[in-house]
Amino acid sequence: MNKIGDFNVCMENKIIVKGARTHNLKNITVEMPRNKIIVFTGLSGSGKSSLAFDTIFAEGQRRYIESLSAYARQFLRQMQKPDVDEIIGLSPAISIDQKSRSNNPRSTVATITEIYDYLRVLYARIGKPYCLKCSREIKKLSNEEIIETILKTVSERQDKDALKIFAPVVVGRKGEYYQLLYDLLGKGYSKVKIDDKIKNLREQIILKKNKNIALMFL
Repeated sequence: MNKIGDFNVCMENKIIVKGARTHNLKNITVEMPRNKIIVFTGLSGSGKSSLAFDTIFAEGQRRYIESLSAYARQFLRQMQKPDVDEIIGLSPAISIDQKSRSNNPRSTVATITEIYDYLRVLYARIGKPYCLKCSREIKKLSNEEIIETILKTVSERQDKDALKIFAPVVVGRKGEYYQLLYDLLGKGYSKVKIDDKIKNLREQIILKKNKNIALMFL
């Protein structure tokens, strides 16, 4: 295998630190396998933290921050560039503690690092939502598929006259909704369902303005 091939294998399988001189490190060179748990052991002052955090992580964090926008960089504290000749095979790295790096109380690790935007796209593309009540997968249906599903449900029911379809317009909100009820009547609707009770729109409907209601039209 040629040198280019050897280098690619090295990039995939190893992390190589050459000439590390950060703090008390004495120009050391070390190789570590990738995708493995690596443990540094030794006496106090032997350079464990200098190698792990101030050299390897500092360089990985620098590469990670360079991939972010200028807006995100202002919230992350960048470590000092390590005193090392070269680090081969190192991917961008991130380490987050429990201390807040932003003045915005609504910021999270995901929003500060911009990982949240990628997670949203990921879950939207490959995520499968399920109904909390029946545990069936929620799928997008066309108008024709919705009608076909309704007709199939009706044909399978023994008591076909008991089937009613409601559309929610108010859920868990307060108000009297005089104008809304009047508009529904003007659009040709005759009945509404309020808190599981059927009401006739041609009759007087009085709602308490300080009580949460669930209102659906039939």
